[in-house]
Amino acid sequence: MSGPAGAQRASTHLRTILAALWELVKLQRKTLILAIGLMSVSRLASLILPGSMKYLIDDVIGKGNYRILMPLVLAVLAATIFQAASTLALNRAITLGSQELIATMRQKAQNHAAHLPLKYFDSTNAGQVVSRIMNDIQGVQNLVGNGLIQFLGGLLAAAMASVVMYRISPSLTLLAAAFMISFGVLVSLELCRVRPIYRDGARINGEIRGRLTEFVAGIRIIKGYHTESHEGQVFSIGLRELMANARKSLNAVSVMTFSSTALVGTIGAIVMLRGALEIRSGVLTLGGFVTFTTFLAQLTVPVYQVVGVGTQFAQAVAGLERIQELLSQPAEDADPRRTMELGRIRGDVRLDGVRFSYTPGIEVLHDISFAAPAGTVTALVGRSGSGKSTAVNLIASFYPPTAGEIFVDGVDLATVSLGSFRSQIGLVTQDTFLFSGTIRENICYGRPNTTADQISEACRVAHVDEFLARLEKGLDTEVGERGLRLSGGQRQRIAIARAVVVDPRILILDEATSSLDFTSEAIVRDGLVQLMKGRTTFVVAHRLSTIQEADQILMMENGRIVERGTHSSLCATGGAYRSLYTAQLRAGTEDDLDSAVAAGA
Repeated sequence: MSGPAGAQRASTHLRTILAALWELVKLQRKTLILAIGLMSVSRLASLILPGSMKYLIDDVIGKGNYRILMPLVLAVLAATIFQAASTLALNRAITLGSQELIATMRQKAQNHAAHLPLKYFDSTNAGQVVSRIMNDIQGVQNLVGNGLIQFLGGLLAAAMASVVMYRISPSLTLLAAAFMISFGVLVSLELCRVRPIYRDGARINGEIRGRLTEFVAGIRIIKGYHTESHEGQVFSIGLRELMANARKSLNAVSVMTFSSTALVGTIGAIVMLRGALEIRSGVLTLGGFVTFTTFLAQLTVPVYQVVGVGTQFAQAVAGLERIQELLSQPAEDADPRRTMELGRIRGDVRLDGVRFSYTPGIEVLHDISFAAPAGTVTALVGRSGSGKSTAVNLIASFYPPTAGEIFVDGVDLATVSLGSFRSQIGLVTQDTFLFSGTIRENICYGRPNTTADQISEACRVAHVDEFLARLEKGLDTEVGERGLRLSGGQRQRIAIARAVVVDPRILILDEATSSLDFTSEAIVRDGLVQLMKGRTTFVVAHRLSTIQEADQILMMENGRIVERGTHSSLCATGGAYRSLYTAQLRAGTEDDLDSAVAAGA
């Protein structure tokens, strides 16, 4: 059963790749039609010079017919000019067309990657994604670029040359063709063997790129822990794998190169021997022999080209397979149930029996149910790993629940268009991510058409204006990669301003102040309080002192809600929340818990 099943999978895979190739051809069909026309003119013109040799030797020199010499020379000059002009136009058309195709494919791949679920990025190295979009697509250029066109041109020239050669000597032509067919079979077998090697090479390249990305992003940690040598060793292992892959591909290409060189030499030797015998017997003239050998060069050009083009083609197909793997991943909004377009929402959120697993069979949320009415604040607390961030990630629809439902204004979130829902969400996390660019660009990231007055109001609410005045370029200050030119407090305030301009109905604060010092936290917290007004807010916090005014507090342990209520009611019950709060209080002020509660803490 496995044999036929494997053959069927291979057949399906081949059809998928051929369909992808056909889509590429259709995208560039106008360019390809123009290129084939120009190529035909160029190749036809290139045959004039070798074709004139028979007349030059047999008629002009052999018979003294010098009247046709000048027309012959003028024909060769005209053909040369036509060949040069058509080749120039051909190269321009193919280069520009293939670059346009590459840009279109990269845009398509990036757009698709942007709509993939977070689960895909959780399990895929960032370098692999970048490698597929940049490196693998670049290799596809050869499918419709100069390599393919030149190869097709060589085949066309070979076909034209074969006609002339057959008219001169059928026996020599058939002999050469037999060797060419044998070589074609050998190359086909080698290309089938080399394609998986190139595919592995692309994968290894992606892994190395991913490690380099982590190296640059984590350079402070690397230097802080003095692990430069370790990183060098890890990178060296990747390079050795790449070198081993390069040796495999080199061996395969070397076989094809050796075979093509040996084939051309063998054909030349046989033609020399057979041609001399036919001249001696009078079957072939000297001019005919010279012309035949000149056209034989045209016939053997594709032999040399097939090695280079064949390896390029194998690389391109391997790259195309990896691109198709990316494009075949279902987008997160591909679920046919997601047809509901939300208007402006109130922000009523309800979770009903929600369960979730990152890995099948390992459940991290168990039967989570609670309601968060519009405009209220819900705090999720508990020790690390209790499921707090996972719960808010599901509310933000970053992941679909494994079981159960999440409702927004009474509508099942599984049926809602993600764009119409997420456009009404604001998110501020502990690990604030700023994009390379200016402060203004980062504040307006979610709403590019934000007005100057709206930016000013967002800066006021988030207390960005307090440090903005000290910056020479103000809003046009470059933040650097990931915002590293700014302090943690400044980055966090910009993140709050970014959420303000979106004017979200649902606000998610995931450990938004836990990494800040006391002064920065106080400023950021004031901005968050203003941002939370009138919005349904979910707060994930380790510091229980920051969520005492929440409308409801959900105490989580091991993916379950074990307690729920207000700060005062939970402290009064003496359960897990009170124990955690007592521990934090003693670690901070050593005040008596009951006194703190009585004082309204």
